[in-house]
Amino acid sequence: MSERALHKKRKRFISNWQLIVMSLPAIVKIFIFAYLPMAGIVMAFKDYVPAKGILGSSWNGLDNFKFFFQSADAWKILRNTIGLNGLLIVVELLAGVFFALLLYEVASKRALKVYQSVMFFPYFFSWVLVGLMLTTILNPSTGLLTSIIHKVTGHEIGFYSEPWYWLIILPLVAVWKGTGFSSLIYYSALMSIDKELFEAAEIDGATKVQATRHISIPFLAPMMVMLTILAIGHIMRADFGLFYFVPRNVSALFPVTDVLDTYVFRALTVNGDFAMSSAVGVFQSVVGFVLILGTNRLSKMFNKEYGLF
Repeated sequence: MSERALHKKRKRFISNWQLIVMSLPAIVKIFIFAYLPMAGIVMAFKDYVPAKGILGSSWNGLDNFKFFFQSADAWKILRNTIGLNGLLIVVELLAGVFFALLLYEVASKRALKVYQSVMFFPYFFSWVLVGLMLTTILNPSTGLLTSIIHKVTGHEIGFYSEPWYWLIILPLVAVWKGTGFSSLIYYSALMSIDKELFEAAEIDGATKVQATRHISIPFLAPMMVMLTILAIGHIMRADFGLFYFVPRNVSALFPVTDVLDTYVFRALTVNGDFAMSSAVGVFQSVVGFVLILGTNRLSKMFNKEYGLF
């Protein structure tokens, strides 16, 4: 090997080593919080007794899974988890693409920065704060919106006693909090489009809507498919903060807001049922893994470039 080739190889190794060192904190975090806890999967197949520990507890096969799926709340919880997460995936996808396309049409850089800052700001709010803010608006006695509705119509609306309102409230809150981040991702993809494509379309007499339909949307399609595949892989894992802190864990709203994550949390804190909670976690992981593989394969059947891997 020549000295020049050896120098290039050494330089490439040093460059890769620097990247590895930079990513080391993230690697350590993922290893500690994602891979080490996988050893506790065996708890899902045991009659766990804290005094005996995981290894000392006796095996009980699939009894923990049967206990959950044969419970009266299993169907309701699975329906809420899949249905609401599916609704959120669609709504957040459409909202992110829509606002990214609007931002792309803003010509003023100063106005663009203002719009992006205003949209992105709610992303930094914790779900606890969002829940408190929503309470000041929807509180039955002192809420701003409920007071206005009462003065205008003379009727009182109990948002925290009627669960079906939350089929609209939860998606709206999720879009308000997360659209700024998702639209930024799509906007960054739009920025890489060659401007000459839009100029050529304008010369050919295409309208803004036609240019968006035939240039912008097809260019965003791979990104949309990739993020959707990842979202579908997490469809069994609901956003705990959204479904617990925003509706304030009100039992009257459980027919709509109770999902797998909140159910497992209550099983741990109220009943101390570690084994059943572990079984539900294994179920979520296995289903998510299968969904990612299936969705990725399905997307590659339509277009090989749309696959995640």
